[in-house]
Amino acid sequence: MRTSSRVILALAWLAVSAPAFAQQDSPAPPFSVRDLEGRTVRLQDLRGRPVVIEFWATWCAPCRVSMPELDALQERYADQGLVVLGLSLDEDGSAPVKRFVDKLGVKFRIALANEKLLAQYGPIRSAPTTLFINRKGILVRRVVGYVDRETVETFIRELL
Repeated sequence: MRTSSRVILALAWLAVSAPAFAQQDSPAPPFSVRDLEGRTVRLQDLRGRPVVIEFWATWCAPCRVSMPELDALQERYADQGLVVLGLSLDEDGSAPVKRFVDKLGVKFRIALANEKLLAQYGPIRSAPTTLFINRKGILVRRVVGYVDRETVETFIRELL
């Protein structure tokens, strides 16, 4: 078998065997999680509003910088419908996450990412990973790693 045929077969196998996950410019998969206050957050309930989802963790140094920035942007654009949702990748339960969030003074909604959600939106291999979903429920941008506040604000304005 020629090398080019092997490459084509390998790519075809990867396409068939790769897990399904949210792709940019496609509808964001529906999910339901409980925030740290015990309230249910459903993506379908946020339809018609621009949504920024950040996958983060308490052990993530860049997340410590981005979370207050996202909080300020949530406050700035709340009257235009913006929803910021933080989904923690921590595995030690909600108590340490809540302590961390309280210490930072973050006020946007925080929930723990569950396995189903991670399968739908993954692979999430780095924290932070930030998703931008437009008012129609389309995932328009996926950013892996820290992005400065000005750039994130530009992405948010695109959603508005």
